[in-house]
Amino acid sequence: MVEGAHGGIGAGASRLLDAVQLISAGLDLRGSLHRLVEASCALTDARYGVIGLLDADGVVNDFVIHGVDAETAGRIASLPTCEGVLGVLVEDPKPLRLVDVGDHARSMGFPPNHPPMSSFLGVPVLVDDKVYGNLYLTEKAGGAQFTAEDESLLQVLAEIAGSVIANARTHQASERRQRWLEAGVAMSEELQNTAELPDALQAVARHLRQVSGSATVAVVADLEGTHGVVALDDGSVHPLLADLDKVLEVATPVLIEAEANGRTLALPRIENTDGFVVPLNSKLVPGHVLLVLTDGVDPVAGELAPVLLTAFADQAALALDRTAALAERQELLLIADRDRIARDLHDSVIQRLFATALQLQGLRRIVVLDEVRSRLDDAVAELNTTIRDIRSTIFELRHDDGSSLKSDVRALAKEYVPVLGFTPFVRIRGPLDSGVSSEVADHLMATLREALSNVARHAEADACIVEVEVGQERLLLRISDNGRGIDGQISESGLRNVRRRAVEHGGTFRIGSEEPHGTLLEWQIPVR
Repeated sequence: MVEGAHGGIGAGASRLLDAVQLISAGLDLRGSLHRLVEASCALTDARYGVIGLLDADGVVNDFVIHGVDAETAGRIASLPTCEGVLGVLVEDPKPLRLVDVGDHARSMGFPPNHPPMSSFLGVPVLVDDKVYGNLYLTEKAGGAQFTAEDESLLQVLAEIAGSVIANARTHQASERRQRWLEAGVAMSEELQNTAELPDALQAVARHLRQVSGSATVAVVADLEGTHGVVALDDGSVHPLLADLDKVLEVATPVLIEAEANGRTLALPRIENTDGFVVPLNSKLVPGHVLLVLTDGVDPVAGELAPVLLTAFADQAALALDRTAALAERQELLLIADRDRIARDLHDSVIQRLFATALQLQGLRRIVVLDEVRSRLDDAVAELNTTIRDIRSTIFELRHDDGSSLKSDVRALAKEYVPVLGFTPFVRIRGPLDSGVSSEVADHLMATLREALSNVARHAEADACIVEVEVGQERLLLRISDNGRGIDGQISESGLRNVRRRAVEHGGTFRIGSEEPHGTLLEWQIPVR
């Protein structure tokens, strides 16, 4: 069949079979490419060989080189590019044989310290009827020229290599899918023991970054109309993390589209950084997407990236739904336990205290000494105060559904733990739940979110205190950190809205340095 398709092979058949045996020695894709270039040089007596690999857009993005040692390669001013003669096969994928590569009209010469090369032979390598790359050979042994037989032999080898590469790619894809499947299982197993949503989101980001080899994976959520990072795993010092606002600004249109359509989308390149937006299609934890950033070269795996990322995200969504259901079940158990405690306090403890108070009041009637009567009165008053406190506790136990402003403040501080890297200390004084209007409460939460975001982005702190004080007329929010403080003029940007909220409601806003180091933000407005 080989001789019928490619005449004139003759005595080269034995060398061709040796070459085929060499390139078929394993299923490792990179190893197969190295063996192909080595076998091509042995088959045609070429000193140097290289295969240029094309990406999905038909642009050469990688080379596998044979015949140039590391020391020589280090002295060459630049590695091969697909301009000049090498670009001819990219534009027109047909065999090209030259007596002297330097005489071709497209020749651009060689960079300094490049080995001398004259004779040239190039053929395309097709995989699944598409050009996968181009194989280039130079410098036939003894100063001879490449022959028509060399060209025929190399064409046959390239044709067989296409099948070998296709098998290697299939094997590589299978191994990759297996690795991603195992990562998904490991993530699901970890989330089985995780009841808190922030911890679960952090685990999803960590497992995805590890299996994908990405530089950074962030979980982004819709926070009151704006997108913010709620979990982050960064395996390297990614330059874009210094300006998450810029990343989210560029990514926001893609985030909205991915959420709306429920499918994985590629991000536009940001400063030599590629990425993907992957929606988490969770039923119980809606509004979350995965932001995957890579360093230039995509380690997620090219054409398979959307498929692998989507499958992982779907598995994560199921695990998150289970985590949310578990958290809800624990909340229901907690409510039931509170009901039981409240019932016991009312039916047992209060009744006993009330009976004791009645006994003391009855005893007072038969006591003669005024001092004893006074002490009995004090004891009865203390018992009545205790009964009122217990009734207040019972009310809180039966009505605390987690929706109070106090709990909202603490929950928001906890939400920023993955981004800050520490847990803010929250101190609340005064009747926050009863003494603040709903409008003021909304402004408080928005201001607190913006303040914590600024601490996360700019402060470089490892501690932060959130203080909320409610007086008869005014609400004060004070946030201090131990970070690097404020250098020079303050760029307010997001803080402009914080100042506007205070001024429009007759309040004040101040931000400045905290002694001995750090930043202090104070925001106060009328409570009604």
